[in-house]
Amino acid sequence: MYENMVDVLIYLYENYMDGEAQPPVDQRALEDELSEAGFTGDEIEKALRWLDELAAEVEAPQYQDHMVGAIRIYAEQECVKLDVEARGLLLSLEQNGILDPLSRELVIDRLVALDALLVTADEVKWVVLLVLMNRPGREDAFTQMEEMVYEEGQVYLH
Repeated sequence: MYENMVDVLIYLYENYMDGEAQPPVDQRALEDELSEAGFTGDEIEKALRWLDELAAEVEAPQYQDHMVGAIRIYAEQECVKLDVEARGLLLSLEQNGILDPLSRELVIDRLVALDALLVTADEVKWVVLLVLMNRPGREDAFTQMEEMVYEEGQVYLH
């Protein structure tokens, strides 16, 4: 049995978004497949809703894309969920050009939407990957992030 909705998101990415295979057209068939893979109905529902919300945010972003160089101050709710390591990773990704301000805000929104008390650095990486995959014009950043997610050793950005 898988532990959380991030596992569902990773499963969907690795089985459908990262390759040639297409997910079932019928949502019920997809839910059945995920259930057979060991995910609970609750986690499946949360993950699919999370992806729908991401798609809606990407299509109609609430954030301004001209905030280059601005310092991001985290709200208390964000700090509770994103510890210093997670916030440091986001800052590093932005400083190295993987995240632009709009992508950063989308990532933070989606991280806060996770149903975890504290988000791990690995979860941050996966969410960044999923956000970048859905952002047109961010293909190079997506490729860099994908390498970072799948790289086993220490990651050095340059």
